[in-house]
Amino acid sequence: MGTRLGIIDLGTNTFHLLIVEKNGEDVITHFHESRPARIGLGGINNRIITDEAIERALAVLRFFREQLDLFEVSVENTMAFGTSAIRNAGNQDHFCEIVLQETKIPITVIDGDKEANYIYKGVRYGANLGTSTSLIMDIGGGSVEFIIGNAAQIFWKQSFEIGGQRMMEKFMRNDPLTEGDKKRIYHYFEENLIPLANAVHQYAPDKLVGSSGTFDTLVDIDFHYRTGNWPPKEQTDFALPIEEFYRIYSLILNGNHDERMAIPGMIPLRVDMIVVAVCLVDYVLRSHGIKQIQVSSFALKEGVLAELIGK
Repeated sequence: MGTRLGIIDLGTNTFHLLIVEKNGEDVITHFHESRPARIGLGGINNRIITDEAIERALAVLRFFREQLDLFEVSVENTMAFGTSAIRNAGNQDHFCEIVLQETKIPITVIDGDKEANYIYKGVRYGANLGTSTSLIMDIGGGSVEFIIGNAAQIFWKQSFEIGGQRMMEKFMRNDPLTEGDKKRIYHYFEENLIPLANAVHQYAPDKLVGSSGTFDTLVDIDFHYRTGNWPPKEQTDFALPIEEFYRIYSLILNGNHDERMAIPGMIPLRVDMIVVAVCLVDYVLRSHGIKQIQVSSFALKEGVLAELIGK
């Protein structure tokens, strides 16, 4: 038996658990699941993880604990990473203590820079970036990471606290979104993403490479539209034609909650947040004249894995 590793990504909306076994060069995945915890709900813009959110988190982590025990992953080989909602919470210490007490899972809170670094490694591990310059984008519930680089290296990276849950609580007062609210969102992006505009100007990426939630759902919707099925589990590198993105974009922006839910491939966790998320994707594509979209289904947790196994 090789070394078993448990890697947990404690996202603002979703908690992810990956259990793998490393045998020399080989890595076998034993277990992989994502569950909604929504720890940002109702408190993210006030920098607090609410009591209800802590309860939701514990419910998911108790389940993760059972899986870790089932696969006999040792405590020293269990890593849990706290991102945006946790790193910005005034009650971060209380949250980490209660999780450790209740589930014996130790949490490492990472900053946006470290998060961007892991995301780059994960995206690169899952998708062929090639030599051309890519703008990698990971839209979380709390933060959005942008990385400019290619398969060989990172040229620039930055994390912005403009994730889907934050944006939704700030701007989504009507469903569907009104023109006025949409303008406010785009204006907010413009004001808050000046460092990105400068970096894009400097490095001129020619494709957008998306990872995580929103992009996974866009790929799912594309596959349902073209094939009537979910994408194959083993595929981690996808092309998303720009026309297909805009087909989905207009469905998402023109529909209300129920109409979006009826789009084949949509999931309840994503159905509302995807509105502000596709606005951000559209903003980035149009502001920077990018015409090509690639998606990697690997992100933070696979980046941690890639670092651990030296990939």
